[in-house]
Amino acid sequence: MAKFHEPVLREKVFQYLIVMEEGLIVDGTLGDGGHTEFILQNTGPGLRVLGIDRDANALLRAKERLAPFGDRVTFVHGNYSEIQSLLKKLNVEKIDGLLLDLGISSPQIEIAERGFSFMRNGPLDMRMDLSQEITAATLLQSLTDRELESIIRDYGEERHYRKIVRAVRKAQAINPIQTTLQLSKILSGALYSKRPAKIHPATRTFQALRIAVNRELMHLKTALQDSLGVLNAGARLVTIAFHSLEDRIVKTFFRDEEKGCICPPRIPVCACGKKSTLKIITKRVLAPDEEETTRNPRSSSAKMRVAERVYV
Repeated sequence: MAKFHEPVLREKVFQYLIVMEEGLIVDGTLGDGGHTEFILQNTGPGLRVLGIDRDANALLRAKERLAPFGDRVTFVHGNYSEIQSLLKKLNVEKIDGLLLDLGISSPQIEIAERGFSFMRNGPLDMRMDLSQEITAATLLQSLTDRELESIIRDYGEERHYRKIVRAVRKAQAINPIQTTLQLSKILSGALYSKRPAKIHPATRTFQALRIAVNRELMHLKTALQDSLGVLNAGARLVTIAFHSLEDRIVKTFFRDEEKGCICPPRIPVCACGKKSTLKIITKRVLAPDEEETTRNPRSSSAKMRVAERVYV
């Protein structure tokens, strides 16, 4: 049997997401199916899961893992940001819960050919959906200096973005950058320091390129907004973010949708008519405990937030 990715915050996801023993839950980032497996193991036959993933290879692994549950789970190759159109194709109007685990899975990192890891040599790819054309290598070739600086600064939160772009362009003048270790070596050289670094010099730039290649932040914003149109009253929206950019988007969205009215404070009576659509369930971000981070170090940066759909 294949070695499957270990889901993060599995018990907490179940605790906060499942508010009824029947209905339809959407796992918008199915991955290897770990969260869905735990949900189906601990609920009756009346609860079903629709699993969406943009990575066709992940869907194959999930189908193997979830085979014992038969027709309780439906698999869809697609992007969670397309949730409204995907549900419409399946003649589904409303759902009873939505999970978005925004992390990259272990198999994606560990398979060198996927190009996500700066520790393994492979093509500089980073596509979650292998049917799309744009890769990290083509981005490096096509972006202007200013565009590349912006991506590394904003998506990687890397303060040495100008130095990195200069080093990349200098290397490209000699040979195209086409492999992960090529780029990793360039970044290590550009950010060399005698002091030991807390993280690998390539970490932030690889994160930035991955986000740009897969348009992750745009898809997250779309999915959050569109989820409001498909969640039943009382249904939960659970997100797990792994870096501050994603978590900030979720936190801001939850806060704004709970607040409702967007009128200036000086206006005594609401004129905008915007109603509250969400109730925040987790006032503080939830994180893995020490036992989980010891068992699964990659879970240490996970941040979970939960909100509940409300109707007025």
